[in-house]
Amino acid sequence: MPLSATEILARLVAFDTTSRNSNLPLIEWVEHHLDGFGVAHERVYDPTGTKACLWATIGPRDVPGYVLSGHTDVVPVDDQTWATDPFVLTEIGSRLYGRGTSDMKGFAAVCLSRLPAMVATPLARPIHLCLSHDEEVGCIGVRNALARIDELAPTPPIAAFVGEPTNMDVVVAHKAKWSYRATVRGKACHSSLAPRGVNAVEAAAEVIGKIREIGRRFETEGPRDPLYDVPFSTSHVGPIRGGTALNIVPEHCVFEFEFRMLAGVDHQPFEDELRAFAREEVEAWMKARDPATGIEIELVNGFPGFDTPPDSDATVLAKRLAGRNDHVKVAYGTEAGLFVAMGRIPTVVVGPGSIGQAHIPDEFIEKSELDKCGVFVDRLIDHCRA
Repeated sequence: MPLSATEILARLVAFDTTSRNSNLPLIEWVEHHLDGFGVAHERVYDPTGTKACLWATIGPRDVPGYVLSGHTDVVPVDDQTWATDPFVLTEIGSRLYGRGTSDMKGFAAVCLSRLPAMVATPLARPIHLCLSHDEEVGCIGVRNALARIDELAPTPPIAAFVGEPTNMDVVVAHKAKWSYRATVRGKACHSSLAPRGVNAVEAAAEVIGKIREIGRRFETEGPRDPLYDVPFSTSHVGPIRGGTALNIVPEHCVFEFEFRMLAGVDHQPFEDELRAFAREEVEAWMKARDPATGIEIELVNGFPGFDTPPDSDATVLAKRLAGRNDHVKVAYGTEAGLFVAMGRIPTVVVGPGSIGQAHIPDEFIEKSELDKCGVFVDRLIDHCRA
């Protein structure tokens, strides 16, 4: 008896695929499931060999088809208080609780539950399944698969549908994200002799002030797109660590920050502006006191945005499959920009569940969302029928 989407979701949730862990046990389970339907598949390992993307194709490989893509990793449950076991799918009323139910094992479960229909249908166009890893830590894993897209899909796909939680809204664009780490080296001394030292925290604060000033300009002067939930580019400063005691001038400070740019807005001029400010306005006075001090700004990770035209074939098809006439743009990031930039595949984001449930305690998905996603995939199968 074929497994339902809910039954498959229970299996997937049971694997703790927090990004720090290997996803291979989950991949092995999915491979076994695919084998049961005679579906060919291939792993694409990361450099460590402890994680892998999985690519599977149902239907002919010599004609263009469609990609259904989702990530297998989830965010940690550390320091979160859950009413249920996060790695045991728990049904309460109309909701299914568990880590990854919305973000985004629900989408994978629906796709895998439709394998019987996919293999039973004489497909004129293939349906490709792509399951990635390490999306939650910078969309890292899917890059390995997309670097081999010409082997995995010898005929370029017509479109990709990335199943992040959108409540089955059709998302045609999201922002690019560029993440940085700044390391400030100061000179320690007793706080009573503060002018003889170089305060790394104060130097960091000056750079942070500049980041905030750039962010304010984004909001007041930069281009806007009213279809985004946040209609302008943004800057943001996250964790900051520095200093050891109040009576010691801090020698070290490290902080992390990001730029999220509207699709089509280049981050580089703003990165260059910030680096010039740090070098000319902050490092100058630091090095005047001690040449060994300084500031290093490291680009940790980045992924591109995407902006698929509302009248494109990919968007029009996604709307028809989802039963919608509207489309939206979002501030959060997904692997969609990489499917466009690396895979050269027109891409739309559409999937079950709410982004408001992502990353929080007691994450859940409404069972009706799985049903709506099932209709989407069923219609795609029918669209690909010979």
